[in-house]
Amino acid sequence: MPVYKAPVEDTLFLLNDVFQFERYNNLPGFAEATPDLVEAVLGEGAKLCEEVLQPINHSGDQEGCKRNADGTVTTPKGFKQAYETYAAGGWIGLAMDPEYGGQGLPYTLGAIMNEFSSSANMAFSMYPGLTMGAMAALYVHGTDEQKRTYLPKMAEGTWSGTMNLTEPHCGTDLGLIKTKAVPNGDGSYAITGTKIFISAGEQDITENIIHLVLARIEGAPQGVKGISLFVVPRNEVGADGSVGANNKVSCGSIEHKMGIHANSTCVMNYDGAKGWLVGAENKGLNAMFVMMNEARLGVAIQGLAQSEVAYQNAVAYAKDRLQGRALTGAKNPDKPADPLFVHPDVRRTLMSIKAFNEAARAFVIWNAIKSDIAHRSGDDAERQAADDQLGLMTPVLKGVLTDVGFDNAVKAQQMYGGHGYIAEWGMEQFVRDARIAMIYEGANGVQAMDLVGRKLGRDGGRAIMAFFNEVGAFVKDNEGDEALKPLLASLQLSLNHLQQATMWFMQNALAKPDNAGAGAHDYMHLLGLVSLGYMWAKMAKVAQEKLKAGANGQAERLNAKLVTARFFMERSLPETAAHLARITSGSDATMALSAEQF
Repeated sequence: MPVYKAPVEDTLFLLNDVFQFERYNNLPGFAEATPDLVEAVLGEGAKLCEEVLQPINHSGDQEGCKRNADGTVTTPKGFKQAYETYAAGGWIGLAMDPEYGGQGLPYTLGAIMNEFSSSANMAFSMYPGLTMGAMAALYVHGTDEQKRTYLPKMAEGTWSGTMNLTEPHCGTDLGLIKTKAVPNGDGSYAITGTKIFISAGEQDITENIIHLVLARIEGAPQGVKGISLFVVPRNEVGADGSVGANNKVSCGSIEHKMGIHANSTCVMNYDGAKGWLVGAENKGLNAMFVMMNEARLGVAIQGLAQSEVAYQNAVAYAKDRLQGRALTGAKNPDKPADPLFVHPDVRRTLMSIKAFNEAARAFVIWNAIKSDIAHRSGDDAERQAADDQLGLMTPVLKGVLTDVGFDNAVKAQQMYGGHGYIAEWGMEQFVRDARIAMIYEGANGVQAMDLVGRKLGRDGGRAIMAFFNEVGAFVKDNEGDEALKPLLASLQLSLNHLQQATMWFMQNALAKPDNAGAGAHDYMHLLGLVSLGYMWAKMAKVAQEKLKAGANGQAERLNAKLVTARFFMERSLPETAAHLARITSGSDATMALSAEQF
């Protein structure tokens, strides 16, 4: 059976040494997040994930969710109890404003806990994860009354939350939604329509579910300009906060899907359900984007999380499984074969996953800190710069981490040979669970188009220029460090590739938009590789400094950082050249054939 150990030590290295978390203690909630408290929080979170969530991951996948005859849903054995334990620890409201029952700690800690819980049990983590996203949207766009009504119950875990966007006929094109909202005359609206693919849409874990639903008010403009957002509780909520009768909201069916079986992905029917407008009329996407962007970072973390847990199990198997002899001679001459771990191709596979995981974790934490700055800083320029980076990097995080996370789950499965295909070993579940992350919250091709078509040129390219300047300045500031020189040379070359690709789009995409469309996926991965390379350069610099200072018993771990950084720069980062070549080949061959020729 699979195992999991949360990477607490690696995470603390990133927080304390690489990103110097304490330097942000001028932001609300950060002063309380002392190094001792952060270590305690991560330690307790790791314990919960390892001891409570991970043991029910495989069994939950095997059992799945069941829709009952009355439309209710039963979650797998142990999930309700695990949720209660999770909620009792204050994890759902970790970063929520204390005024509404939260702890007010940095969002960054919540993002880290999301990685731990998603590695331990991805299907489970979606229940509190969606609730946190719904809370964020209500906190930013809800009325004072809505916040008082819903947020405390959601923060304590008594109620949960969801997001309802997609419908059977529209998929990603939300401008086509048909769900309608008719004013009731008392400030509420009657919501009627069907939503599909609604994660955690119905369950037996919480006493109420607070749905955020996109719908079109009668007479509203067509397309995305006519979409509004509504808060629609599954059960009526009394003036005193009591839970009443069903609010004409029902689960029509549970989707039969490839993975995340323990999360109830529902078809939701709204038959005149009473809902209340969140934010302004016809500005629903603006409000929902708060939840969607948080969800996209959450899904990026899922890609990393499945890569991490699959890697941990693949390493354990490779060290234990005897198979063949080392090319340089038997390493275990007293045994019939050597462990898989001695073979260079096995090492190549495992090192590629390891190098990605550690850089991706840094990439997530770097941007989670930016989210905290964007939402908590009192400095306008600082907030804007952080928001710029988040806007640019959110599609990269979502697209790259889930693409590579899935690939890594497959690579880790391959380490098991035939056993990787057998359910009892658990690897095929990681592959199945990881696959959805490339699809939901905006398929990765859509993320790439969002990056190239919208984010890249926004505000005159301010965000990408800031990234160029930051990475370039890091290289220049450290060019005198002989030990870093090989890493910095690789990083500078990949940065050059990224700048060339960006310039090529400027010169060739405006007049011929298909050039942007054909190169978007490669550009997203090119920017992702440079970002991960930058993370490795920062980590290597800190590792070297700590080794020079004496390392305090951490020499083995720090030297491993330097070796892994070198591997990434030598074996992964050179792929930027291939991405650049594909981008600059244009769209002619891609678009030349007629539909009949396919």
